[in-house]
Amino acid sequence: MSTVAATPGLDFEQPILDLEARRRALEHLTQRSAEEEEELRRLKRALADVTRQIYAGLSPWQIVQVARHKDRPYTTDYLSLVFDEFVELHGDRRFGDDRAILTGFARLDQYKVLVVGHQKGRTLKERQACYFGCAHPEGYRKAILKMKLAEKYGLPVVCLIDTPGAYPGIGAEERGQSQAIAENMYEMSRLRTPVICVIIGEGGSGGALGIGVGDRVAILQYSYYSVISPEGCAGILWKSHQYAERAAKALKFTSADLLRLGVVDDVIDEPLGGAHRDHHQTAFRVKQYLLRTLRELSALAADDLVQQRYEKFRRMGVFLDDPPTERAGAETGNGRP
Repeated sequence: MSTVAATPGLDFEQPILDLEARRRALEHLTQRSAEEEEELRRLKRALADVTRQIYAGLSPWQIVQVARHKDRPYTTDYLSLVFDEFVELHGDRRFGDDRAILTGFARLDQYKVLVVGHQKGRTLKERQACYFGCAHPEGYRKAILKMKLAEKYGLPVVCLIDTPGAYPGIGAEERGQSQAIAENMYEMSRLRTPVICVIIGEGGSGGALGIGVGDRVAILQYSYYSVISPEGCAGILWKSHQYAERAAKALKFTSADLLRLGVVDDVIDEPLGGAHRDHHQTAFRVKQYLLRTLRELSALAADDLVQQRYEKFRRMGVFLDDPPTERAGAETGNGRP
């Protein structure tokens, strides 16, 4: 899929949709007068200005809506637009083949790589087969099995993250969901080959972390990466999903927040109006980022990669201590408790 001509819009996009409808009506005319040509040029300028203005002021909840847009490019779209010669690898050799995670060898210009990515599916049938991008333990076991294969052959690993979270069903828990995710995080931290992770849509909880430990972690501009979904957070804190917008603001999970907090290394800008409006341009920007990062990481020795990856994740977080004088006063009973 390339540029999306008639993308169903979100509520806050209504001014954009109105201008797009008027523009399309003029573009479909076989013959246009000079006045109509001028009107078309004016509409294109107005459309760009309005789109830029709306997307510059998106709230965290609106960014969640963009990240979940049904026309946003998925892993399969990037496989066709960014990579060449993709050969899919199936199964975890223990239980089955989880369609919520795709794995396979591919070529990225001069680089041979292993691609691992969540897949949500476009049609209802595909979404049901992929569990809407929520992977089971066998999906994470498949992913790490193929990553170790890539390590064996000295191939970089590219992970495309897009999931609301790991599948929460009883069967998944019985087959060791939490253990599979924990083992993936541990094993990915030790891989002796470059690992690049890109959040292309939703980055939800342990489901994202299961393939999210990399030398570089990037995020698309209107994606989010969070310990929990806004609805889940609202349900826990306020016992109602109607507070999801409030939770989204509190979670600080937008690309700008994550870059400021050091959770991600880079933000990949999206085309005007979001990735769902132009798949080709989005894929081009992701490809340029991957090539640039692969050149940088390929120059490092395996020992350096592992050590820097370890230090990168150890540096995350903020720790606050009381001032020494205050602590000393508290210990002697002369300061405030």
